[in-house]
Amino acid sequence: MKIILFLSLTLGVCSAFLPDDELTKSIARGKDIYAENCVTCHMGAGEGVAGTFPPLAKSDYLLKTPEKALKAIKFGQQGKIVVNGVTYEGMMPNPGLDNEEIADVMNYIQNSFGNSSKTVVTAKIVETIKQKE
Repeated sequence: MKIILFLSLTLGVCSAFLPDDELTKSIARGKDIYAENCVTCHMGAGEGVAGTFPPLAKSDYLLKTPEKALKAIKFGQQGKIVVNGVTYEGMMPNPGLDNEEIADVMNYIQNSFGNSSKTVVTAKIVETIKQKE
């Protein structure tokens, strides 16, 4: 009985760490994707460029409406958005990333630059994001 209880507890504890391990790997991949595709406009610390490119650091837009942020990464963004009380009216081109890359970069952004999110974005979640709703 003690062995069964030990194994149950051990497996339960190990499986509890699996999602974090996957998130850690996704964030690492996302960091590279960010460096290749996003850093030019949103800058190295996610601070953006005042009045031109919105910040990702401590971004209310990103954390309060992640589905809109995912849509922008997947399809590009055009028109007005308000981030941290500042209106931005520009254009972000579609970066041409696949669903896994979008999930990875979103996981990186949501857990970097002073942001923190318990939500793990997956390729399946990204797949459900439609351009027009």
